[in-house]
Amino acid sequence: MKKITLSLLLVAGATGLARAQSVQVGIKAGPTLATITGDDANDANKYKAGLNAGVALQFGLAPKNFIALQPEILYSMKGARTENGAVESKSTLHYIDVPVLLRINADGPFFELGPQVGFLVGVKNELKSGAGSVSGTDKSLYNTVDIGGVAGVGYQFGSGPSLGLRYNMGFTPIYKDVLGNRNKQFNSAFQLQLGYRIGE
Repeated sequence: MKKITLSLLLVAGATGLARAQSVQVGIKAGPTLATITGDDANDANKYKAGLNAGVALQFGLAPKNFIALQPEILYSMKGARTENGAVESKSTLHYIDVPVLLRINADGPFFELGPQVGFLVGVKNELKSGAGSVSGTDKSLYNTVDIGGVAGVGYQFGSGPSLGLRYNMGFTPIYKDVLGNRNKQFNSAFQLQLGYRIGE
């Protein structure tokens, strides 16, 4: 079912690109607040600060770009942190995210929604206790592809700058199955993005 849905989205995207009335290019960057949720997630997980940055293309599908298709390539820091007295643990997951969003531009305000594929490119786990600390970068236990979804709102200023807030949620477990058992822990992140677009 997931493969059929993804295929339909790709076909719809290709059709939309063929009919695009205008093309805009944009850059964006901002802070991220991420955590790990799910039935198997640590109840002590807290939000962890990180960064997101990348580029976006916007293909207008309707007059004045009221409806547009917006594929992006973003570097995103995700993960979570926990605190227990003097002990602090932090998991930082580095992703290259590729969302393909349907965007509605309402003469300033905008709304966006769509699927996202994330590719895990790095991991850093840290444990601090008092003056001591240990860290590791092994990602062999992690799924390297994260299928998810994105929803966001924002405001596009006519001169080019924009301000957006989005939420993205992973549907693929962060960790690989162990002995056939599915580990239900998922990425969850809020991203604030300052952007600038070029094109009409």
